Amino acid sequence: MKKLFIKLAKILGFEIIDQNNFSSPTLNKELNENLSTLNKKSIILPLGEVKISRNVKSILIIVRMNTEVEIWDQSKKRLFEMPKIEYSYRSINSLINSINFCQTKYPNLQIKSIIVDDNSKDKNLDRIKKLIDGKNIDIISLNYDKYKDLIKEQKTKETFSNLASLMNSFEIGKDQSEDLIFFVEDDYLHFEPMLEEMVASYERIASQLKKDLFMCPSDYPYLYMNNEKTNILIGNKRHWRTINKTLCTFMTSKDLLNKYWENFEKTCIDRNDPFEKYINEIYEKEICISPIKSLSLHLTNVNSSYGLAPFIDYKKLWDENN
Repeated sequence: MKKLFIKLAKILGFEIIDQNNFSSPTLNKELNENLSTLNKKSIILPLGEVKISRNVKSILIIVRMNTEVEIWDQSKKRLFEMPKIEYSYRSINSLINSINFCQTKYPNLQIKSIIVDDNSKDKNLDRIKKLIDGKNIDIISLNYDKYKDLIKEQKTKETFSNLASLMNSFEIGKDQSEDLIFFVEDDYLHFEPMLEEMVASYERIASQLKKDLFMCPSDYPYLYMNNEKTNILIGNKRHWRTINKTLCTFMTSKDLLNKYWENFEKTCIDRNDPFEKYINEIYEKEICISPIKSLSLHLTNVNSSYGLAPFIDYKKLWDENN
């Protein structure tokens, strides 16, 4: 009778939880395993099942890399006070580890990565090329001349380059992506489960909300500076909170990139105050969320409110990606 009941439950699309044995006979899994199935269902104990209506088919990851400028627009030193190439190298290394982890979990998910390099020295560029050798990662060099007529004259070459590389990244996302786009700066360290959690949580939350959204992988300290109201959502393996500000590392869909293209373009035409002014305007109309606790660590100065996420073992994560 038990076997027949299990077969009937499977046919009807239901899952059975045996709390006595701490297992699911219909899923053939222990309850402490990942019970969800990409593009099909998201199961969280004790909240039950969410049918996935918003499938994630592919991700285009676009990394903006500058291995020379220590901290753009600042004279402060980053945590650990190392040359910028060390942050770029470890950032990309941690991203590769996260991609590999996600690809192991979801082998049918298409993941492609592009690095937009902003005038790296040959020595630094060769080091990065060795790191990504054999990976599905391309490097393209930033073409400054392409943006001379689009971007307004800036006070420094570094500011112009920053705006140009961001514009180049947005254009690549618009032209080459098919589904999700993950814009990443090269001073973030990522935990290994970062990409898997973002993909699975995106599917679950977008399916519940019945709309695309924005996701930031970092739990920035400045989000806690003001007594702002937020909503807490359940993702794949952690909580997520709604936010109304991000920096330029975030994930979204090609549809939302196209919908708000004017905002993305205006972000790059001139140095705004704040820099992400027109991106943040989008969050007045669309949902943006960040994880609790952080999936990525923004390696800025230790006192920066835009940097180090709380309750993270910074040194351990830094050393792991050497």
